[in-house]
Amino acid sequence: MRWRDVKQKRIPQKEQKDPSIQSKHNYASIVDRFKAFITDSFLVSMPIFYIVIYLIMDGREGFRENMLLGWAFILIPLAIIIILFYFISGQTPGLKAYDMKVIDNQTGEKPTLILSILRFLYFNVILFTFIGLFFPFLRKDKRGIHDLLSGTSVVYI
Repeated sequence: MRWRDVKQKRIPQKEQKDPSIQSKHNYASIVDRFKAFITDSFLVSMPIFYIVIYLIMDGREGFRENMLLGWAFILIPLAIIIILFYFISGQTPGLKAYDMKVIDNQTGEKPTLILSILRFLYFNVILFTFIGLFFPFLRKDKRGIHDLLSGTSVVYI
């Protein structure tokens, strides 16, 4: 491209993006969301696993004998804690560590209690599906199926 061609407008200018089409949210990247998930796994999930397996179920053998009850003892407190984090501040410890938060996509504020519950439930169901893991890679805004179904987003602060 030569300067005089541009100056004499023989080469068309690049299309300008319409600001009304641009997203109003600064969506978090998949890598940062994954790092926050791993951080939450160690800061929130691991203490619950340890308490249930070694203090409540009396070791691995006790957990193995009553696995259904053991998983209930793990998942119910984990669900309550994560949902409360979403509802109260919009941030789990992992999201806070990477300056992100969960928002209601309609209002831009922290999610309501119902949206927090739906997000947690959808995330755990979709976590085990093949398409659910790769869906964010197919979208420009990097939102997962659980984000779309619950109407939430993870954004940078």
